Amino acid sequence: MVPVKLTAMDYKGRQRRLRDSLVSARLDTLLVTHLPDIRYLSGFTGSAGTLLLTPTKCVLFTDGRYTEQAREEVQGARVVIARKSSIAAAGEWLSNQSRKRRSLVVGIEGEHLSVAQRGMLARCLGHRFRLREAPPLLDNARMVKDEEEISLLRAAVNLGASLFEHAQGAIRPGVKETEVAAEMEYAARRAGAEGMSFETIIASGPRSALPHGRASQAAIPANGFVVCDFGVILAGYCSDMTRTVFVGHPSDEDRRTYAAVREAQQAAVEAVKPGVGVSEVDKAARKCLNNNGMGRFFTHSTGHGVGLEIHEPPRIAAGQKEVLRPGMVITIEPGVYLTGSGGVRIEDMVVVTENGCEVLTPISKELITF
Repeated sequence: MVPVKLTAMDYKGRQRRLRDSLVSARLDTLLVTHLPDIRYLSGFTGSAGTLLLTPTKCVLFTDGRYTEQAREEVQGARVVIARKSSIAAAGEWLSNQSRKRRSLVVGIEGEHLSVAQRGMLARCLGHRFRLREAPPLLDNARMVKDEEEISLLRAAVNLGASLFEHAQGAIRPGVKETEVAAEMEYAARRAGAEGMSFETIIASGPRSALPHGRASQAAIPANGFVVCDFGVILAGYCSDMTRTVFVGHPSDEDRRTYAAVREAQQAAVEAVKPGVGVSEVDKAARKCLNNNGMGRFFTHSTGHGVGLEIHEPPRIAAGQKEVLRPGMVITIEPGVYLTGSGGVRIEDMVVVTENGCEVLTPISKELITF
């Protein structure tokens, strides 16, 4: 089992910093409905809740299923157990608390609030309140991890990496992809993982040319690449890694493809530094693959942020404007996908440091053959 040292998160500090950002965003209050954002701000891990942040208060609304859990987990916020929708309860509470105010601007997380929920909230608040989609305040805050978060991410990466040994022990011609995934997922649970970060990808032979080839009933062929993309959740934080192995005897062309992806992945890792635009990291990977005549077979972005969610900002892709800052944790995962033949992807998680970056994934990237 991978040991995890649980440290106290600075929830009050996060709330204070978010409160300060409301002023520049011209918001009187913020309604938080995205569960990972609620967890980030208060520690609450339940599956239903709404958090309301005002200039002086932080209140979490949830239902009776989480009475004890919320009181044990939530820090820096008052807990209100509602007998109705937590969004409606938050709206009514805010309306009652603000009777003397003629007008209030309430920020909402537009991507995480349905049309029906927005209508219900508007009815609860009444005409004195104006709903406005908030800027990505929490996305911006969560992009840069603090020391406690990086420690948890490091532990999640190490646990996830330990599963690759189980994958290697299971990958053989004739074994179903789902059997390999099952061995890994069972080992993950036994090692203390809360679950997998996403559906485990074991894609073999021609299926390795599918960037998201989730484990299927297909049997691993006697000759071909096998893409293994997997991750775990540990103490709420996700890991993500990919290694590609070869069953049988790789041809010179197979080895050339693998070497090109490895070179591109290393070039992108070396481009990760504070102050560098994320598009430049993507460009470094694509340049290598273009030089090797394989650029057109790289069909997705070079990486993404990882934290409480498996996909978080920033997106490491062409056209993105974000600049890397110390504390960001991202993936670097270029790939080449040859339809009908096979594919290769190599992925590490890295943390941006003051002078460059640190690769968190502790597994070799040499081509392994069986």
